Amino acid sequence: MEQHYSNLFVVVMGMGVTFVGLIAIIFLTQLMGTVITALDRKKPQNAAPAAPAAAPTPAVSGDGIEDAVKIAIVAALAQDSAFRLDHVTRIDIRRV
Repeated sequence: MEQHYSNLFVVVMGMGVTFVGLIAIIFLTQLMGTVITALDRKKPQNAAPAAPAAAPTPAVSGDGIEDAVKIAIVAALAQDSAFRLDHVTRIDIRRV
């Protein structure tokens, strides 16, 4: 015996499963955030690093923005087809 489901039943079941799945994702994300926050609090805050390494000082120009950040901004702009990097003569990036 073959069962035929109505279109309305299929639509309602599909939307219901999707809704329940999205709600489950929300709860799992909140649970993961709670667990990570609890684990982060258990770490000792006063623990000094075993061997303090001398970190290289990032290159910062007079405007206070690191050169690596400027390079990343220009690289992102270069992805736009309307942006012509060969026409750029000066890069002046300021905080807003």
